[in-house]
Amino acid sequence: MKNKCLPKWLLLILCCSVATAAWMTAATATAQGGVTPEQREKIEAAIPGSAVAAPAKPRKLLIFDLNVGYGGHGSIPTANLAFTLMGQKTGAFQTVVSRDPAVFQPDSLRQFDAVFFNNNVGNLFEDPALRQSLIEFVYGGGGLMGVHGTTVAFTRWTEGAREDWPEFAIMLGGRGAAHKAADEHVFVKLDEPAHPINQVFGGQGFEYRSEFFRVHDPYSRDRVQVLFSIDTQRTDMSQAPNSGGLVRADDDYALAWVRNYGRGRVFYCTIGHQPAIFWDPTMLQFYLAAAQFALGDLPAPTVPSNKLTPSIRTQEQMGWRLGIEAYTFHKYTLFEAIDKTAQLGLPYMGGLSFQKVSADIPKNFDPKLTDDELKQIRLKLDAAGVRMLTYYYHAIPGDPEGCRRVFEFARKMGIETFMSEPAPEALDTIEQFCDEYQINVALHNHDQQGSPHYWNPEGILKACQGRSPRIGACADLGYWMRAGIDPIQAAGMLKERLLTLQLHDLNERTATGHDVPWGTGAGQTEAFLKEIHRLGIQPTMFGLEYSYNWFESMPEIAESIQFFNRVSQELATP
Repeated sequence: MKNKCLPKWLLLILCCSVATAAWMTAATATAQGGVTPEQREKIEAAIPGSAVAAPAKPRKLLIFDLNVGYGGHGSIPTANLAFTLMGQKTGAFQTVVSRDPAVFQPDSLRQFDAVFFNNNVGNLFEDPALRQSLIEFVYGGGGLMGVHGTTVAFTRWTEGAREDWPEFAIMLGGRGAAHKAADEHVFVKLDEPAHPINQVFGGQGFEYRSEFFRVHDPYSRDRVQVLFSIDTQRTDMSQAPNSGGLVRADDDYALAWVRNYGRGRVFYCTIGHQPAIFWDPTMLQFYLAAAQFALGDLPAPTVPSNKLTPSIRTQEQMGWRLGIEAYTFHKYTLFEAIDKTAQLGLPYMGGLSFQKVSADIPKNFDPKLTDDELKQIRLKLDAAGVRMLTYYYHAIPGDPEGCRRVFEFARKMGIETFMSEPAPEALDTIEQFCDEYQINVALHNHDQQGSPHYWNPEGILKACQGRSPRIGACADLGYWMRAGIDPIQAAGMLKERLLTLQLHDLNERTATGHDVPWGTGAGQTEAFLKEIHRLGIQPTMFGLEYSYNWFESMPEIAESIQFFNRVSQELATP
């Protein structure tokens, strides 16, 4: 009677397990006994000879392989060994394997660059503090890898895989374990043939036999960039067994994807059921690239598939990111600004400390918010497919306690670069926190009266002299032009100190000039963008700050986006 309460897809898994009893017996023996000498020999022979990318520093990967309420996949020991030996041989990383949830305590977790959830099933730990620690680790810039069964990690498996941690599912990018036979024959198409993680496939789809999960919500191409999926035109989709949960109305069966969750680099692939996968040379090369992406050494595109216009693809290749500055919509709430950014088709935005969060959270978007309120903002950004890259905080304090409070807030929100106008005497303390947290501080300019130290490039360079490269400029071109400063000459002076941009085009270069659509005014915006490209500058964000016609500015903003897209495409064309 209890089985009748289980979902169809879970019943199917149980049936498949009975049908493949011999294989499961061997798998269980492997899981219990570790890796045989013959298996180790095969793994050693299949490991790539070198790293895909040179590590920027010594990297450390946590492999967590706990299962709760489930016996575990036979591939777990071979995956553990393959990743450990792969890191050692290539010099790309070292591994620590654990089943102790205490490893997720903040003091423990900060020693790692990424976490690999290896085929985990069930509710791995319920401690809210440990869960918060993992979320903050990833959102603040750590890596997260999952393989196969990880799509049902943090579910109550014995209760029909009942959801227990929705944000983990959102962070990972999908849920579910519905599948056909453990050796289903599938033709795989590369959704992103040129993606750095897909390079081992040489731009060609491939055939594979394994147990392929069909995931469900929160999976969406609005959230993740799909690497490869089932080619339903070539694959026999009627292969038995067939039951509930195996057919998607949209015919979209993603098998591997990447995404950002805040600053965190997330990777998942369903191919990981059998031990032999981890002595397959092609798959090990693929997983090495994925690990180096998660660890932070292999730059790779992550913009969600459904947001990948030709212009955004081009800009990704250039290292350019166009986003909305929150001040453009500061007369609305942050949540409304997020919606407007998504409506404009942009995947990025900046934040603003004096903007109200929402009707339900009528507080400023600042470090005084609770962790639960920050969670609501994370989920709102994620649902819109928008990342927050920059954040304006007028004067970061110079005392260590106050400075840390502000940087902790930025870490929790996945901020890459502050825009701020701190007192010059605060910069010594701020610089230390920039390097500790790996967050930039870009000195923002208003006019000479409002920003006496930073209003011109000379002042910025004086403040930055001898300091960390994480201290630089946030160039507000509108204020530059109103002060008689030529943006093109200023960019040439600042060069690599130009950390982020607030772009404006003005109707005239006077103290009373106001915003007009980019390319239509006196700002020489196209020439400025060409100079940025010539200098090789890749700012945190090209911030679209439109400070005119506040409540009816969407058409002008859209026109500015079209202008930027055209210019970037032309610059990228040889």
